[in-house]
Amino acid sequence: MDETGQQFLNRTKHCNLGPSDQYLGKPQPPIQLEYDKAQPIIKLPKPSEIVTEFVDSRKIVEQRISLRKYSIEPLTMDQLSYLLWCTQGVKEVFQGTATLRNVPSAGARHALETYLLINNVEGIKPGLYRFLALEHSLISVSLDQDIADKITKACLNQNFVKSSAVTFLWVAVPYRMNWRYGERGYRYLYLDAGHVCQNLYISAESVNCGTCAIAAYSDDELNQLLGLDGNEQFVIYLATVGSK
Repeated sequence: MDETGQQFLNRTKHCNLGPSDQYLGKPQPPIQLEYDKAQPIIKLPKPSEIVTEFVDSRKIVEQRISLRKYSIEPLTMDQLSYLLWCTQGVKEVFQGTATLRNVPSAGARHALETYLLINNVEGIKPGLYRFLALEHSLISVSLDQDIADKITKACLNQNFVKSSAVTFLWVAVPYRMNWRYGERGYRYLYLDAGHVCQNLYISAESVNCGTCAIAAYSDDELNQLLGLDGNEQFVIYLATVGSK
């Protein structure tokens, strides 16, 4: 096994961990990153008001594939809201210390934030946005007309990033996880990202859309475009979505 990978596995074994910051009584990090509350937000349709057709879960699982070519038909705001609800939707908040969502997460830490490169969604100007899970809303990060080209380049020129209706970019906030689990929390971040992406595959399939997960990208380039430091916050996974 590669030496770096072996070191990661060894150093994150339970037997090599010290007491966590939670155990030491240190303050818990917030359950959502801060944002400028003076900035306008885009309220998404309420999940409870979105009507979806009945779908056969077995059929969805069996026909799921990674799709890289999409039609020019835009996603609706209902569809986008539904996909965000299925992947990071907040069902319940416990006294501001934890959330229950539609995906599993180690210790209900939910240490991921969702950014969106929106290319073709009805009623939303193309650009880079952040999903505010607690408010079920969007906030603009960049409306630079070249942002899709820049993110595509950072994704090693995989052109379906900018031909998708929307590309999900999941950002890890490691201390939200490591506060409880120490260095082993890094393992859980990647597991959680897999849970979220699989929910996207299944929920997209249920509304006649396709998805393709992406793990090949320039970490430094992509983090810089999203305004992340690469340590306390970093891109962990991506997935494109579009109509079939």
